Amino acid sequence: MRFMVMHKTDPVMEAGGPPSPRIIQEMGTFIQGAAKAGVFKDGAGLHPSSRRVRLVFEAGARTVTRGPYEGRNELLASFAMIKADSIDHAIEIASRLAAAVGDVEIEIGPVVEAWDLGVMAKPAGAALRFLLLRKADAAFEAGAPQPAALTRLLGELARDGVVISAATLAPSSTGLRFRKTGGKRAWTDGPFTESKELVAGFSILELPALADVKAWAEPYAAILGDNEIDARVVVE
Repeated sequence: MRFMVMHKTDPVMEAGGPPSPRIIQEMGTFIQGAAKAGVFKDGAGLHPSSRRVRLVFEAGARTVTRGPYEGRNELLASFAMIKADSIDHAIEIASRLAAAVGDVEIEIGPVVEAWDLGVMAKPAGAALRFLLLRKADAAFEAGAPQPAALTRLLGELARDGVVISAATLAPSSTGLRFRKTGGKRAWTDGPFTESKELVAGFSILELPALADVKAWAEPYAAILGDNEIDARVVVE
């Protein structure tokens, strides 16, 4: 089975500060080990909300809100990682996806690259990558499938090299949340009526069951600190 593990932002991330050298080193070692074991399949981190854009489509009208902003409805239904020339180009692509869905909220965030962290020099002509986060609504949480028009469009964009990766999630009733309460971390079973913490990054894992995801996510969370963690089932 595949799962998506998301970590949420904290004040340091939102202030635009880079991760500490300890976090970069320990997380790099942890992810490399998971990739070598065949567990880690995909993942990325996002820049703070000051560099993101939120799109709301309602009754044929589009509202564009540029960051920074606070979390609102951060419960995800699906994501797509895309290549785009700029944030405005990413808005155009997200608007095409929204037209295939209807009333929807999509957040666009630029991906943190290795050169942003000082791990390597930026290659000449490196493409810009953005993460499109489609937010969940009542119909999604009730089990409505992904619209066929959206699936077709994602396939076309993948064929054209615009979509790098994408995944649809199962409703939050199948998920888990790992957060610190009363000084201690504890897991909470879904469903979740809301998630107001902004997504900071994600990992796609291949593991047998949610119990294995818990075992993976706990040391992952320990490296990050107090960040809230969500674990969700990916629909195959």
